[in-house]
Amino acid sequence: MERSQARIVTERNIDGSRSTRKDEKPARSLTVNATDSPLGWLLAHGHVTIRQFEAGERLRSDWERAQLAPRVTMAWDAAPVARGRGGSPAGVDLNGAQMDARRRFDRAIAAAGPGLADILWRIVCAGEGMRDAETALGWPARAGKVVLTLALDRVATYYRIG
Repeated sequence: MERSQARIVTERNIDGSRSTRKDEKPARSLTVNATDSPLGWLLAHGHVTIRQFEAGERLRSDWERAQLAPRVTMAWDAAPVARGRGGSPAGVDLNGAQMDARRRFDRAIAAAGPGLADILWRIVCAGEGMRDAETALGWPARAGKVVLTLALDRVATYYRIG
């Protein structure tokens, strides 16, 4: 007997945010199956609450907006022009939205508390499965869910998700 896979489908704006009003349809949107992520799977199977899921999605959204993920392809941007002999400046050129997202992400991770950033990053941002994250962190089986839910509760409080 095959177990049916739960699907949680949500409508998202192209930039990743959700529509603010129920009757408002964004000009450009896409339909996302939330169970495609490890956090969505945990929600579909009752291991995290809607509040915790929303906190994780907000954290992931800030992580993506801040462009904190490593590049996997060649950067085809124009080469920066430097006036001196040292080449281009070492700093990364971020726009205002990226800096704000980076600030929110850093503060949300800090609000989670010490020792909880690893599990948040692995499950929410990197999309690792719970078993892989527990193994990588050297934790016993099923300890990750408890720690993750605690971290997500703190992140939900930071984002003021009720």
